[in-house]
Amino acid sequence: MQTSDSQSPGDSITHPEKPFRLYTAASAGPAIRHYREEAGLTQEQLADMAGLNRSYLSELEQGKETEQMRRILRLLKLLGVRATLQKADW
Repeated sequence: MQTSDSQSPGDSITHPEKPFRLYTAASAGPAIRHYREEAGLTQEQLADMAGLNRSYLSELEQGKETEQMRRILRLLKLLGVRATLQKADW
């Protein structure tokens, strides 16, 4: 299992998982894959749940810069904010 930063064994027991920082489409891909796999879902299952084509989800997980991703990241940059992803507690 890959996380945003290196962790030694046992760190996840005492400290919550560090969030993934999103700077580029390439940084979003590993986060999406990580949380999908953590949820025990295949690409096909998650794509169906989200109303996406599996091939589009695959492109996102590979870090391909889609037009939608480019727009979101551009807006965040213009606003001077960065996005992070971490497991929700709800």
